[in-house]
Order: sequence, then C-alpha cells, then structure tokens
Amino acid sequence: MGIDEVDVVVVGGGAMGSAAAWQLTRRGVTVLLLEQYEEGHTRGASHGASRIFRLTYPDAVHIGLAREAQRLWRELEDESGAGLLTVTGGVDHGDHPYLDQLADGLTAAGVAYEWLEPAAAAERWPGIRFDTRALFHPDSGRLHADRSVAALQAAARDRGAVVRHDTPVTAIEVVGEDAVLVHTGSGSYRARRVVAAVNAWAAELVGALVPLPPLRVTQEQPAHFAALEPEAGWPSFGHLSAGVTVYGLATPGEGIKAGFHGTGPEVDPDHRDFRPEPTQLAALRDYARKWLPGVDSDVCVPISCTYTTTPTSTFVLDRRGPVVVATGFSGHGFKFVPAIGRVLADLAIDGSRPDSRFSSHS
Repeated sequence: MGIDEVDVVVVGGGAMGSAAAWQLTRRGVTVLLLEQYEEGHTRGASHGASRIFRLTYPDAVHIGLAREAQRLWRELEDESGAGLLTVTGGVDHGDHPYLDQLADGLTAAGVAYEWLEPAAAAERWPGIRFDTRALFHPDSGRLHADRSVAALQAAARDRGAVVRHDTPVTAIEVVGEDAVLVHTGSGSYRARRVVAAVNAWAAELVGALVPLPPLRVTQEQPAHFAALEPEAGWPSFGHLSAGVTVYGLATPGEGIKAGFHGTGPEVDPDHRDFRPEPTQLAALRDYARKWLPGVDSDVCVPISCTYTTTPTSTFVLDRRGPVVVATGFSGHGFKFVPAIGRVLADLAIDGSRPDSRFSSHS
C-alpha cells in the first residue's frame, strides 16, 4: 500500500482541530483532517449546543485572543451561513478577589463593563440570586458548539480539505525536520507537519514527541435545568467565591445549563461511563435550589463532558520539529477556537509562536 502525501495532517476533528484545518486551508495549504470517532460524537469536549463566549480575563493576552476569536466567529458565520455566536451579555458575581482582577484587565484593554449592586442585578436577572455586587459585560454570550464544529469542517472542506471520520491515528512518526508519517489502521500519510489537536489523548499520542506538562482528564457533570424564567432573558453567568466556582447560560430548547468548574472525577477518555457522579449532581441541584430561583432544581438533565487541565489551566500551543500540539484547554478554551486555529496554522506554516506562556514545557 502506498503512502499518500499532504502538506499538513490535522489529527482531531473537535473544535480546535477543525479550526486549524479551516485556517490552514484559508492559506492555500493542503490539509487532511482525521477524527477517530464518527461525526457529531459526544466523547470529547466539543459537543453540545452551548458554550460561553466572553472577553473577561485579567490579562491582555487572553483578552486579545478572545477579541480575535470574536471577529473570526463572525467571519466563519459569513463564510458558512450558520448562526454561531449569540450576544446575551454576561455577569459574574461572588466575593472572590478575582472579580476585581477581571475588572482591572477589562479597564486596561478598553473593554466595556459595569458594576451592579445586588438589588440592581437581581432586578435585571431575577433568575439568579445575588448577594454581592456583580460585574456585567455586555459583549458576552453563547456559542453553539455542535454547529460551530460542523461549520468549521464544512468551511475547510469548501477550501479543499479532506475530512475523514472513524479514522483513529495509531502512531505519529517523525522522519525529519520537515517530514512526519501519520499512521492509521487503514493506511499512512506523509506530511511536512502534523497538528495534534487531540486534547485528552495528547499524552498518549504525542507525549513521547513533545515535552507536555501533566494533564489531568476529568469527567464533568453540568446539567440543564428546567427554566421558570424565559430562557431568552438569561445572560451567561459565573459565580466565584472561596467555596464555589459555577458557570451557566441558557441553552435554547434545553433549559439553563449550570455546572461546577473542574470538580469532576479523573477518567480514562477511552473508558468513560458517561453517568453523573451522584454526589456532584446532588450538590449541583442544591446549588441551583439556593442560587438559581429561575429554574426548577428538581427537573434537570445531566450532561457529560471532559476537561483536560494543565497545572496552571494554561493552554498548550506549541511545536517540536514537525509536530504541532494543542491540548490542556482546561474548561475555558471553546470561546477562543478560531483564534487558536490561527495560532496552530502559524505554528505549522512558519513556526511563529504565541505568547511564551503557551509553551509545552512552561
């Protein structure tokens, strides 16, 4: 059997890999995108109908990436004809000092925000209980995750990419500074670069090729709660305090999604049971009962997804020889997807590196 050749093989057909394929094809690069599972699968971190989009970070690097992503989401909408980003506004509340750091970062970057007293916030969003001041950021909103992945892949295909699902990569073999072999059960491919955007599977697939930080893979258990308040009136929201970090947003037609951030049990991504952990789910329902008066805490549908988290919750976006790696998105990466695709394309084409904090050995 002969070996097919292509400029870049992208391994991983989730959001990040699909974005890399789109960005590479926009530059005239020939791309093969390989995904181990079927189209629309639920085994990774890119499925479902809702993810939070926000510009709220304490530092200029993440705010800059989010702003770039905001522009690129709109470009992808224009190119694909799909509606992906809905602006709802967002609000963060709690007694954690991180809220002040967020406000300082937004001030430095010139991003609009407003502090609201608890009574004013509760009047605006009666579905959420507030007992501290709240940070309102009007540019935040909701991304449709499934539709985003499909749009990225369709746009990449329209520009010449070949996309193959149900094609697990068994090994990546470096054969030179500008040559790599990507092996699958049905054949091998030779490329100048490989982009491994495999998140939870990164250590297994490229851990011997790129010096990765420790990666913790967890199965998270958010849930959709039945809405008592109209879904259309809900902002994206975060609750940050010493004892709890919760995120949430409306998912039209499914209710109000809420979840604890990064508290799920560690899992092997190939051997998940997808069942909610009873203690976590009970705690989430108790939280909703106390803090989300706009939902029925007794009526919920649990969701299962994975986080792949680095020790600092910082992404890994790096390259060693012909191998580009993307992993460790730590539960807050989806908003940046098209901008991260641009970063991965830069790394693959000319080795241009993003901020040093994203180095694989930092």
